[in-house]
Amino acid sequence: MTADTPADTAAGPAAGALLGAAQELNAALAHLRFAAPVRTVYAPLQYAWCGYRAYVERYAPARPAALFLGMNPGPFGMAQTGVPFGDAGLVRDWLGIECQVRVPENAHPRRPVEGFRCRRREVSGSRLWGLFRARFGQPERFFRRHFVVNYCPLLFLEASGRNRTPDKLPAAERAPLLALCDAHLQRVVERMQPRWLIGVGAFAEQAARRAAAHTGPAARPACVRILHPSPANPAANRGWAERVSADLAAAGVWD
Repeated sequence: MTADTPADTAAGPAAGALLGAAQELNAALAHLRFAAPVRTVYAPLQYAWCGYRAYVERYAPARPAALFLGMNPGPFGMAQTGVPFGDAGLVRDWLGIECQVRVPENAHPRRPVEGFRCRRREVSGSRLWGLFRARFGQPERFFRRHFVVNYCPLLFLEASGRNRTPDKLPAAERAPLLALCDAHLQRVVERMQPRWLIGVGAFAEQAARRAAAHTGPAARPACVRILHPSPANPAANRGWAERVSADLAAAGVWD
């Protein structure tokens, strides 16, 4: 069975498990501290919880064939909407999700949180969700056999407003962060039991392989890597959708 094969969804039980695991991860991450050059840490699963909750409750399938895994929120995506790769326009107009996002107390002056009023596009999210919209048309068709999550729910901002990705944190800060995120991802994989775990970029692929290694052989997902859609990645600026579609077809995820 490929990920294009229609199947019934059972979002209720899956949603409860995912939301409970996310709340536990939020509580554990709140105890971590990060030093300069990190100036501000955004936790959208706290101030934008309404968006993430709506996304999970509406769309989480009980057992997706393919689980896409991102690294962490982008400043104009999940940091605004609470939805992984959540470009505000696509989340509102294609996924049909919109809510009142709170402004975090530690808001960075150069990276304001405007929620669904954010007019700046999240290029990575526009490309990823744009591909899914082009292929499947209706979100319900995509979510019958797919779901998208992020590995780390925190966004790290430097004084300049620059996004500092988790892999760039010093080892003393990175190790406890990854330990908590690894444990959470293992819970998600054990609950959803996807056939394919798809890392969006190299960092996410590595996290996917760590999670798969802790899964029993009978339920162990196949790990697949796709090119990250960030415009900072030169290869992603030339036919990203076509390349990713071909890679997913070669892996057996898509027909």
